[in-house]
Amino acid sequence: MTDKHTTLVPEEGWHCLHLFYRIEYGQWQLLSRDEQNAAKTNLSSLIQNIRAMDSTQLLTLSVVSPKADLGFMLITPDLHDANKVEKQLSLSLGADVLSPVYSYLSLTEESEYITTEEEYTQTLVRETRSDPVKLDQALAAFRDRMKHYRQERVYPTLPDWPVVCFYNMSKRRGQEQNWYALPFEERRKLMKGHATVGRTFAGKVKQLITGSTGLDDAEWGVTLFACDTFQIKSIVYQMRFDPVSAHYADFGEFFIGIQLPLDELFRRLQL
Repeated sequence: MTDKHTTLVPEEGWHCLHLFYRIEYGQWQLLSRDEQNAAKTNLSSLIQNIRAMDSTQLLTLSVVSPKADLGFMLITPDLHDANKVEKQLSLSLGADVLSPVYSYLSLTEESEYITTEEEYTQTLVRETRSDPVKLDQALAAFRDRMKHYRQERVYPTLPDWPVVCFYNMSKRRGQEQNWYALPFEERRKLMKGHATVGRTFAGKVKQLITGSTGLDDAEWGVTLFACDTFQIKSIVYQMRFDPVSAHYADFGEFFIGIQLPLDELFRRLQL
């Protein structure tokens, strides 16, 4: 989609764009049935073309609230492509049919608080550390886990789980609670406890944390995937008791969407 000489691919990670729209049904009803069918065909073709782009993923969501009707989650390497896709999606059903209500730009990233190989070695029992064979085996397994972790965080494959929750968050920088005034090791310790809570939802909730410092209004975008809303509610509730959230986190607006194939999405939206 982008001219080969004008790419804007980041040094690390992929661009992530969340888009939410309200359907202006008054404008939609002004279109003839043939025009409506042509508009839906246009959006279907556009989505197919977007999904065929290199290293690009696009989710289509029916939003479960009056905040919005339709949502998209896009992951793609090139900022030019992200920009073009957003413009094309906005006009895909005709001028003024899709009214943007919220958008968020971020980059996939790995946490700065991940365990290093040296730290992991120190957690091993003395018998393993002193046995070269056992140590090599333990470190090989650790490297494999970290490679998988990094792939899932920086170059993820989005799951097809039906329930998708998105919100942004930032760490507080006030006079009394300032996350960035804490020493790095204290922040690392707090984040390890935070991650421990998240791991209790393994197999129930998949999380994608994307960074947006300097790119959008908050510092991170959080996308949660689950097979039912109970797990979304539970993980957000439990996380709020963790000191990282209780003392240092500010949350943005929450959006809940259901992943649907496009034909079902059209029926759901009564288009």
